[in-house]
Amino acid sequence: MNSRVINYIIFLLLIPALIIIWATTFDAQKPASVCIIVCIFACVPFFTSFEKSSTANSSRQIVLVASITALCVASRIVFAAIPGFKPVTAIVVVAALYLGSQCGFMIGALTALLSNFYFGQGVWTPMQMLAWGICGFFAGVFSSYLLKSKIVLLIFGALSGLIFSLIMDVWSVLWIDNGFNLARYFAMVASSTPSMITYVVSNVIFILIIERPFGIIMKRIKSKYGI
Repeated sequence: MNSRVINYIIFLLLIPALIIIWATTFDAQKPASVCIIVCIFACVPFFTSFEKSSTANSSRQIVLVASITALCVASRIVFAAIPGFKPVTAIVVVAALYLGSQCGFMIGALTALLSNFYFGQGVWTPMQMLAWGICGFFAGVFSSYLLKSKIVLLIFGALSGLIFSLIMDVWSVLWIDNGFNLARYFAMVASSTPSMITYVVSNVIFILIIERPFGIIMKRIKSKYGI
């Protein structure tokens, strides 16, 4: 089984299944344990890929991913006063374009976990880790297409904001009903539409601002250090 298939299984099957089972079967108790497991699952593909890399190259990639994750965390804190208007998803998406789906998922997941030490950890943290991770994962998967067209990239950025909000609404329903209730889900989506629109617009704005300079920096780093 190749690494790409393993990534799909971990990111799209194992982690979502873990969170859903935890939320519905165990009444979302002890979220810290689930966060740790999600974090391990998110990091395993990244670190196992180092078997084919030199030690120096692996260390540089770890430093790069850690730096981008720190940037995401800091950006969320800086914009804390503006609800829904955050650059986190935009940074995760743009980073995944140049570092791939493994790094994209890991940066998104770790950003949710680490930034919530400031915003507050809770039963919502695992689903935030999944939501931002999924945005980064698919940005990496479709990077070859997204880098060819700014319009397509902006549409993807808007969809990422939409997906994040819709996933978090799923969590709200699971948390309230201890299962999925379609009527309540539609009610949740309707009530969260204003903040969802804000988040979608913010993603487009931030991608417009950061994609070009971030891309130039990433290309230089990858070229200089062979990452």
